[in-house]
Amino acid sequence: MSVSSDRLRSRGRSALFSASLLFGLGCALALISPGPLGPEAASAQILSHCTAAPKPGVNWLRCFFNERDFSGVDLTGAVIRESSFNRAIFKGAVLEAVDAREAKFVSADLTGAVLRQADLKNADFTRARLTKADLSNADLREARLFRADLTGANLAGARLDGADLFMAVLDGATWTDGSRCAPGSRGLCRR
Repeated sequence: MSVSSDRLRSRGRSALFSASLLFGLGCALALISPGPLGPEAASAQILSHCTAAPKPGVNWLRCFFNERDFSGVDLTGAVIRESSFNRAIFKGAVLEAVDAREAKFVSADLTGAVLRQADLKNADFTRARLTKADLSNADLREARLFRADLTGANLAGARLDGADLFMAVLDGATWTDGSRCAPGSRGLCRR
């Protein structure tokens, strides 16, 4: 074989590789492009579910509801995963069996809220008020409850594996095993 035929083969492979790469990039761009209406319309379409009225089973995946008032609202079975409810008010709200994995409730007020059987894995309740909240049989694995107020809350049957309860107030709370936490319980249930 001559040197010039090796160069031709090398150029041919290089051209084929470049063409394949360009074709692949073109296909990828076609799949992720926002369409003929532009990026604003695509963004609005993606987040349109966030304007849905609060009701049982609503899909609020990755929505922002910071500082909103949801007092007394029934969101049973709703999907609120990865949504933000920082400083929101949920007094007496029903969030039974919600999917709230990785949701943010920083400094939110959930006084008397019902969160029975809720999936709250990796949710952030930093400085949240959960006084007299019903968290029975909720999944709080890896949840952040740093400085949360759980006074009188019901945690019977809840899963707390890996949860951050540092400085959480647990006075009078019903613990996972059904026992009552003593006054002065901070970060752990003293009996």
